[in-house]
Amino acid sequence: MKIWVDADACPVVIKEILFKASQRTRIPMTLVANHAMRLPKQHWIDFLQVGQGFDVADNAIVKRIAPGDLLITADIPLASEAIGKGATALNPRGELYTLDNIQARLTVRNFMDAVRSSGVNTGGPPPLNQRDRQAFANQLDRFLQRAATSRETGE
Repeated sequence: MKIWVDADACPVVIKEILFKASQRTRIPMTLVANHAMRLPKQHWIDFLQVGQGFDVADNAIVKRIAPGDLLITADIPLASEAIGKGATALNPRGELYTLDNIQARLTVRNFMDAVRSSGVNTGGPPPLNQRDRQAFANQLDRFLQRAATSRETGE
């Protein structure tokens, strides 16, 4: 099992939670971005810098992600591809994307994209708040606990 982070747009506070979780659990984590970033010197944390361009980082993640891995992303199409490969996807606000909800999320995302392309200013998401950070940390902990239990029982 590995944690993948769509790091270009991942908030710093979420990365800090992930750094601590990776070190605590010794689960390898790779951050993927098209620009350099500073990371803590930890054995379990890796960085993959990709070239500039539309979906270059996303494509690099999809190419490497495996069943049982966890992806951290707010990118719904990327989350959908990861789920299609047997991975789990979690957004920085603590929402777990699943087979049961990803299609609805894609539909809403595509509708909003169409509205924006017609010239309507829909605004962006609200700033990440303490409740979002806590929801993310809680979902991450639940996922990591399930993964640890699965490793222990051999499931």
